[in-house]
Amino acid sequence: MRYMKRRGLRMFAVAALLPMMALAQAQPVASPQDSEASQQVTQLVRDFLSNVPKNDPKVFQEFFADDVIYTRATGLTVNKPEIIKNIDVRAAADPKASYEADDFTVHTYDNMAVVNFRLVMHNVENGKPITVYYRNTGTFLKRAGKWQAVAWQATKVPESK
Repeated sequence: MRYMKRRGLRMFAVAALLPMMALAQAQPVASPQDSEASQQVTQLVRDFLSNVPKNDPKVFQEFFADDVIYTRATGLTVNKPEIIKNIDVRAAADPKASYEADDFTVHTYDNMAVVNFRLVMHNVENGKPITVYYRNTGTFLKRAGKWQAVAWQATKVPESK
């Protein structure tokens, strides 16, 4: 009887630990910031931002996946056709805008990467140069050997006073 109780207790402990062990093994481990995938995604973002002022739909077609979910800084969520459709609208609203990025954090997981960075927009407003900052977070998926953004969130950084 005593043996049965000990055996039952051991089986209970093993049964309780198995799901936790499986969960621990399933958790992805981020690659270091300087991994090849991290560098590829960082360069992809930099190249995209340097080409945005050209208003070439191909630039946007290549960067965003067909199934992207994009949440603008205004809170409006758009899909890829809406992004492409609004290229001319954005160009008319910000004809002198240029973009750059810094303060990158990238976590890569096999064929997925999550990137966060500060987007810096330089523009002219009422004849005076302005700089506006955003925090952007994007999720990239590598499909058929090509990284594309499948989710994007832009948040305008409040002006400091």
